[in-house]
Order: sequence, then C-alpha cells, then structure tokens
Amino acid sequence: MIRFILSIIAFGCANSFSQDRLNVDQEIAQYMQRKMSNETESISTGSVSNGGLINGVLMPYKGENFIYFDRDSYLEGRAFLNSMVRTVVLNSYDSLYKLMPHRYFCIMECSNEKGGDFFPHRTHQNGKSVDFMMPKKRNGKPYYGLDTLGAAHYYIRFSDEGRYARNPEIEIDFNLIAQHILILNYYANKLGSGIEKVIIKIELKDELFATSYGRLLKETDIYFAKALSPLINSLHDEHYHIDFK
Repeated sequence: MIRFILSIIAFGCANSFSQDRLNVDQEIAQYMQRKMSNETESISTGSVSNGGLINGVLMPYKGENFIYFDRDSYLEGRAFLNSMVRTVVLNSYDSLYKLMPHRYFCIMECSNEKGGDFFPHRTHQNGKSVDFMMPKKRNGKPYYGLDTLGAAHYYIRFSDEGRYARNPEIEIDFNLIAQHILILNYYANKLGSGIEKVIIKIELKDELFATSYGRLLKETDIYFAKALSPLINSLHDEHYHIDFK
C-alpha cells in the first residue's frame, strides 16, 4: 500500500496561482500580507468541537491549482489552520498539480484565527478541520460552473449517486476525491499525524469506495462517519469534511 501511495505522489513546492480568471484583488492581497507575516508553529487545544487555536496560520487565498471558495468568508477570518494541517493541505495540492496541472480545486471553510465557535459549523474549532469542495465533472471532463457560488455552495444538492439535482449531467468526481484523501493522509502521517475522521454524506460512500482509488481508500484505517443526523448528512453532499489528528 505504501509503495502504491508513493507512486501517486508527486513532490514539489509550487505555490503561485495560474488561474487568472479569478484574480486576487488589493484587499485580499493586503489581508494576506498582514496575516501571513511572522508565523510560528501552531498549537491546537481541546477538540474540533470544543477547542481553540494558538498561532493559527492563514491558508493562501489561492495557489497553482486551488482557490479559497468565498472572498467574504476569507476576509472574515475563516481560513485559518493549525500550521501542520496547512502544510499537509498545501503539500497535497502540490502533488495534485504535478499529477494533473490543468485541474484546479476549491478549499472551503477552515477555522477562526484563534479557533473557538465557528457558526454554523459544530466543529472547526481548533484548526484541524477542513472542508473541501467536491471536484465535479460533466461528460467525463472537469466542470467548474458551480465553484464560484461562494457560501451558497453549501446549499446546492446532489443525488445519492452524486449527480447535481438541477442537471444530472454534472456529477461528483469520486475517484479524484479518494485520491486526494489518500494523499492528504500520506502527508499527515509523514508529520506524525493522520486523518482522524472524514465526513461525507452516508449515501455517497458506496459511490466513493466503488472507484479505483476508493477501493484503496477503503483498505486504510481512515475512519468515515457511519451515522449523521438528517441535517448534517444532507449538508455533506457537496463537500467532504476532514478532521486531522
């Protein structure tokens, strides 16, 4: 398993952004400059549902192949992470860029700068929770038409088979999700951590594990939530939530 994971990892440190159609405006650039200076190692306290964050670090608004999903959320200070988790996430995007340089991804909400209550989320309190937008495809090709909805993206709906409710031609790329989770877990393990829990709509797990990378993912010891309240379950059909150890 380890050798196979290594074979799908591409190493690199590319952190500039090539998606010119989504520009970083002056306000975001100034915010990043102010908040990303004099960074030190983070300390997470408590749990993801009752905790805090010391020396939280800001996720870049964008990179070679990723962008934070919502400008307002970013400027409201909701894109902070434990420094270890940020390293893991950035390394995963670097590897995906080496593997598929023309594919880009959206990262969603993280934590407050000092952690704590993160309405409306029940977790995300100590810098070790991250929401990742579902990568999508249409007719077998990457599809980004729903990726610029901002916070409204949390409320779009997909069927239990992973097809967009308003247009079944648009579907979730489950194989790519499984590949990303495997890469995230690899880098987390390298730093002495790992993935504590993955939350995805319960009905979507069969679709995820049926893919080629999904079968490998199922062989790992990564824990996937087995039961969720109806509300929480319904809200995890358009993103996958990961808690890191």
